[in-house]
Amino acid sequence: MAGQHYKANTQEDTSKRQERAQRILDAAAELLQRWGYRKTTIDDIARQAGVAKGTIYLHWKTRETLFYTLLLRESLSVADEMLRNITDDPEGMTLHGLMKHSFLATMHNPLIRGIFMQDTEMLGELLRPEMRQVTIQQKIASSQMYMTLLRSKGMVREDLSDQKILSALTSITIGFMLSEPLMPDEYKLSWEETADILAETIRRTFEPETPVSPEALREVTEQFQHMYQTLLDTANAQIQEAL
Repeated sequence: MAGQHYKANTQEDTSKRQERAQRILDAAAELLQRWGYRKTTIDDIARQAGVAKGTIYLHWKTRETLFYTLLLRESLSVADEMLRNITDDPEGMTLHGLMKHSFLATMHNPLIRGIFMQDTEMLGELLRPEMRQVTIQQKIASSQMYMTLLRSKGMVREDLSDQKILSALTSITIGFMLSEPLMPDEYKLSWEETADILAETIRRTFEPETPVSPEALREVTEQFQHMYQTLLDTANAQIQEAL
């Protein structure tokens, strides 16, 4: 009985600790968007979260580590949203479908959108080249697994290498993101409209003209969900350790 009571108390303490950490991250996210990285202090975050300054240091040793944990959490949120949406979309696992939902999930999250838009006013030193390089390398690794899966089912053009497709995909997608603020108001589209045009551009550029069979699409969906969920579980475990 004593052991069970101790275990219950330990689980309760862990739950409270994680809830408090999430509240601190929520406060950091709000202030980061309002004032930017350079102007947001630990004192500000503690006041916004309703905790003592020292409490924050029980979770993170440095201000920088706190913000990197926040960006990791937001990246996981974007990945979760993308996976839900591609699962609900019959064409979600095609190259154009996945890029459409990836674009929308990114644009709907202010902090992750800021990374791609290179918003230095908001993110400041969090956009250091070495941090961007880690993110890019992670994306390339997962993208290569996905491309191998698509190629095995004949869902991408065979005359283009994975390297060329991934390079062009990145340029096209970033181009759609960066062009929006530059457009006159009368030419601006909603993110949903832009995502549809992006998807059609990708479909016409990188996919074969022959329609994908329902069986091939189903197999790709099942394999991708398993592969991607493994990546999400790993990222979530990293976050839990950081809390």
